[in-house]
Amino acid sequence: MRRLSHGRAAIRRVLAGAGVTMAAAAALLSQAPGAQAAPAYVPAGHVIYYGASGPAVKALQQRLDQLHYYAGPADGQFGASTVEAVWAFKEVQGLGTRSDPDDVGLAMQHALVDPRAPKALVPHGGSTRIEVNQSDLVLVLWKNNQPELISHVSSGGGYSYCDPGGGCGNIAHTPDGNYKALSFLPGWVKVPLGEMFNPVFFIGRAYAIHGDTSVPLYAASHGCVRIPMDIANFFHTKVPLGTTPVYIRGAV
Repeated sequence: MRRLSHGRAAIRRVLAGAGVTMAAAAALLSQAPGAQAAPAYVPAGHVIYYGASGPAVKALQQRLDQLHYYAGPADGQFGASTVEAVWAFKEVQGLGTRSDPDDVGLAMQHALVDPRAPKALVPHGGSTRIEVNQSDLVLVLWKNNQPELISHVSSGGGYSYCDPGGGCGNIAHTPDGNYKALSFLPGWVKVPLGEMFNPVFFIGRAYAIHGDTSVPLYAASHGCVRIPMDIANFFHTKVPLGTTPVYIRGAV
């Protein structure tokens, strides 16, 4: 074991001399015999388009999953779950989603080799916590101060609307603040302004992190935090109710 360790140190020095970052070097070394980590991600070298299939898509899915972006089953099919993970990854990396948001170009593929970690909004807010970054439209579920799940979200859009009671001039706003995951209701839950799927409430029974069939690449909700339906299927199982802090920052 000591001999292998010395060998890896030498390899790291060679890679560093070639301009390879420490994180990328660690990924490459994960392919060594006896290593426990997943194989390093190797860029496809060409654009991977939404709707594509094959080994390049499977490698993309495996890498996103390794980085805690839920991309669905690693089946080699570039579908909805994978594209939502691509959005979240681009949002965290600052790659932008205005131009060709669904496609995985060379810039993203290189970022997958040596990615930026998500920014911790409240680093000392608890080892298990939920952080919602409204500026980047990203949710991070932290466990033991490490990302357990990173998801694209859509929060309050800042537009005016009328409620069913006839009151107008309301502003679609997700309030910044420090909250807790209070309660959970299964399935589709009717509320005055519509429906929410598998909501995890953080303000009474009014504001929740919930699934929705529409989670666009812009803030669009009335005030809740929307997450993709496939993530909403299991999100509540990862959140201890009554104790998990919810931190929301960057309101519109």
